[in-house]
Amino acid sequence: MAIIPSPYDLSPPSDAQFAELIANLSPDEQRILRQHGTEAPFCGGLLDNKKEGSYLCKLCALPLFSSACKFESGTGWPSFYAPFHPDHITELSDVSHGMRRVEICCKRCNSHMGHVFPDGPAPTGLRYCLNSASLDFCEQGATKPDPLRRGEISCV
Repeated sequence: MAIIPSPYDLSPPSDAQFAELIANLSPDEQRILRQHGTEAPFCGGLLDNKKEGSYLCKLCALPLFSSACKFESGTGWPSFYAPFHPDHITELSDVSHGMRRVEICCKRCNSHMGHVFPDGPAPTGLRYCLNSASLDFCEQGATKPDPLRRGEISCV
């Protein structure tokens, strides 16, 4: 089955846009998004969110995950079984902390989101385990933030 190309502009922000976006992050968000940090389990603000909508990259507002694919994993971090669109994330090998994992980053701005593990539910069997601090939530039907001023205004 063919995958429809992403309707979003995936080109990275300019250097000036990066500087502006990073300046708006808290120190903890900067640590997680730009230095590949992790928040403590069971403390993220989006863990128990049950609303319908999209989970966006905190830095560039690219939709990364949908509430339709969110599930309760019991791990203490928001978990999803599939991304919003496969082109919106990048997977990287992560061998830090004596483990072998697959890191997930935003395709557009390369911000750290979390990791993906092969122990999720059907239909994919994957568990995308994300930091709440890496994400913003946009409720279905709301106006989507557009920090790069690319005309991306609808939350699906």
